[in-house]
Amino acid sequence: MTQSISTKVKKAKQASFSLAAASEAKRNKALFLIAKAIACSRELILKENQKDISEAKAAKIPEALIRRLKLDEAKLAEMLSGIKDLIALEDPIGRILARTELDTGLILEKVSVPIGVIGVIFESRPDALVQISCLAIKSGNAVMLKGGSEARRSNAIFFSLIAEAAGQAGISNLALQLLETREDVKEMLTLHSYIDLIIPRGSNRFVAHIMQSTKIPVLGHASGICHAYIDKDADIGKAIAITLDAKCQYPAVCNAIETLLVHRDIAREFLPKAAEKLKEKGVELRGCKRTKEIIPSVKGAAEEDWGAEYNDLILSIKIVDSIGEAIEHINTNGSHHTDTIVTQDDQAKRQFLAEVDSSSVIANASTRFADGFRYGLGAEVGIATGKIHARGPCGLESLTIYKYRLAGDGHIVADYAGIGAKRFTHRKLA
Repeated sequence: MTQSISTKVKKAKQASFSLAAASEAKRNKALFLIAKAIACSRELILKENQKDISEAKAAKIPEALIRRLKLDEAKLAEMLSGIKDLIALEDPIGRILARTELDTGLILEKVSVPIGVIGVIFESRPDALVQISCLAIKSGNAVMLKGGSEARRSNAIFFSLIAEAAGQAGISNLALQLLETREDVKEMLTLHSYIDLIIPRGSNRFVAHIMQSTKIPVLGHASGICHAYIDKDADIGKAIAITLDAKCQYPAVCNAIETLLVHRDIAREFLPKAAEKLKEKGVELRGCKRTKEIIPSVKGAAEEDWGAEYNDLILSIKIVDSIGEAIEHINTNGSHHTDTIVTQDDQAKRQFLAEVDSSSVIANASTRFADGFRYGLGAEVGIATGKIHARGPCGLESLTIYKYRLAGDGHIVADYAGIGAKRFTHRKLA
């Protein structure tokens, strides 16, 4: 008999307590066995993924989503490398974040602990299931997983391999559960007494819908409208290389740039050279009026282009009069995800890094670096642009919270109240 989602979530809650108490060695063993299982099943994984791709094409799913769906040997190798790096990371659980002596023999510790049960909903990318499952195990969290229907076969084979490998390491299979339908997700979003955090990964419309549909805290971003600003003191060669990488290296992801801002003093020198290289890569350019005066062949940009997330080979270009105008444009039209400046002026760099209100702000490097793996966080569960306990690429630490542990020796509050009360020492120990 099929269990209800409510029953599954309640069982996951119970399993989360034992997983939180599991040793680092046990959790790392599970990750090692997962990597081994994936490595030994490459052929089957790619075969199932190809079936998903064929069905997606037949259903006329947008090419940008199909690119996210597609697995190949390179992606599998990167996935396995990510698991290996995750194993090597310091255990995020049980770390002493602060230690204070309240009085002699009365010691307070702030200690990192797992969040509990996390519901993760993602579209298209089957590799996300592996990243999320491994991060959940390493951080001691139970996880409810729901992938997009377009990746049904890929998700199923990955989940089967992960659940079996984790079980061999002594991790309860109740701590890892795969949801199958939209109705499952709808019910899960109502279970705020058992689910501690929701992490949605997908389009801005999808993430916004999840945020509006639950009382459970949501960690994520509704869109990835990223910018590159080419300052008047930019190195032209570096500016072109960074622009090409940030737009073309993988245009379907959320940390690819959608808008290029160019200072007016460098526009006539930079834009024709950059446009030539971008067009060679097949990028459709949409420019403001001043951009069209320099490059007449570009399509005119509409007002909605400044707030568009294309996830495709399309780039909007706007010429600005100052770095202040660029920063204002980013803070007004961007999604607080990732933005970069290209400049040789240290003052401009400092101003941009200080005033742009995004989760990742970069100088003289591609926005594509905004990634948990590249930041050394291991794999990531997503990128958060809000201002809660986690922001930016969210890896292991973002899946932990803390609790206070107080140890005394018969201490009572009455001794610290009234006339002649004892005084707290409040001495920082760590």
